[in-house]
Parts: sequence; structure tokens; C-alpha cells
Amino acid sequence: MLTIRSLAKHYDGPRPRTVFTGIDLDLAAGEYVAVMGESGIGKSTLLNLVAGLDAPDAGSIALEDVELTGLDDDALTVVRREKMGFVFQAFHVLPYLSVAQNVAVPLMLLGWDAARTGARVAAMLGAVGLADRADSPPRELSGGELQRVAIARALVHEPRLVLADEPTGNLDPDSAAQVLALLRDAVKASGAAGILVTHSRAAAQTADRILTMTAGGLRPGEIGP
Repeated sequence: MLTIRSLAKHYDGPRPRTVFTGIDLDLAAGEYVAVMGESGIGKSTLLNLVAGLDAPDAGSIALEDVELTGLDDDALTVVRREKMGFVFQAFHVLPYLSVAQNVAVPLMLLGWDAARTGARVAAMLGAVGLADRADSPPRELSGGELQRVAIARALVHEPRLVLADEPTGNLDPDSAAQVLALLRDAVKASGAAGILVTHSRAAAQTADRILTMTAGGLRPGEIGP
């Protein structure tokens, strides 16, 4: 599903620095991996590179055998819209839309008709336990519920790759545990591949495998004490 080879990123400027080099990763359909590492090591940068929001200085990224690093901005936008789903620490739920309308946004961008969109949104809201909140404004939802909306939105268009960046950072432990279980189960049920970036060992342990990011690459296992 996803193949990364020899990925490297550095930043120029008055104080140039290398973020990381030698990142290799193979991710199969239905596989859910967690990436841990120290603050500033480049975990979010890795997600940005995979999503095509930033460009690597070396290496390659292929999604379903399509080489992303060779695509222009317009083509990358299409790949993100059709094949990727995103879940962030900040929920990024649009406050002026209802829960159902928020979840429908990716389908609207893909040009789905109203009937098909409505059926798919209803199914996703049922899957995340929010069927009774479809018409609610986001301000009436708890943090855990808002993150469920974000998960439904990320998966509603059946993406091939789901990228989650500290999705439970703003949640209490009980809500975090529920959201993590839901995110894992939803990724698995859809047959997508998933990458979870997290500082939390408890969150990482919900993944199929854990990788620790260093400046020189990814290594198997949890971050050290």
C-alpha cells in the first residue's frame, strides 16, 4: 500500500538543520502502525511528506505503486482528496456546519450526489456512535465526540491511507481510549493502511506494530524510558 525509501528532509536558512535521513517504511493494506519519537524529531514532518504537503530532499514515497514525489501540486491534491484521510489533535471540525455536513465534506469535494452522500454519511455516523447527533452543531459535542466526527470524516470516502497526528492529545484518558479503539477498528474494517503519530505509549500499543523515529531512520519497538 505504502512504500517509503531513503526519505530525507532538511531545512535551510540561517540555522540549517537536518530533520531526518534514511526513512524506510513498508505498510500493507489493513496494517496500522504507530510512530513514536522525541519532540522535534520530525514525526509530523513525515506525515506532511507522505501527504504531499511538503517535499522531501531525497528519497521516494509510493502509494499503491504511484510515486508521489514525482507528482505536481494539482495531482497531489487529487491523491489526497481521493486516497487519504486525516485525523489531527485539533479536530478541525467546521463550526458553522452540522455534524453530518462536516462528515459529508470529502464526498462533496469528490462530487458525490446527495442521495449517495446521505447514505454514506449516515452509515459512518452509525459506525462511530453518533447517529443521533447528525443534525447537532459541533458546539454541543464533547471533545471525544468531536474526534469521532473527525474519524468519520477521515474515513467516509474510503481512503486507502489514514494519517493520524496525535489524535488524542486534547482528550481525557477515557475518551482517548475510546477514540483510539474506534480509530483502529475503523481503519481495519475499511481495509486502509494507517499511520498513528503519538507521544503516548498507551496510544501506540493499540497499533499492530510500533516504530521509533530517530534522526537516522525508523527502528522497531517503543521509545526508550
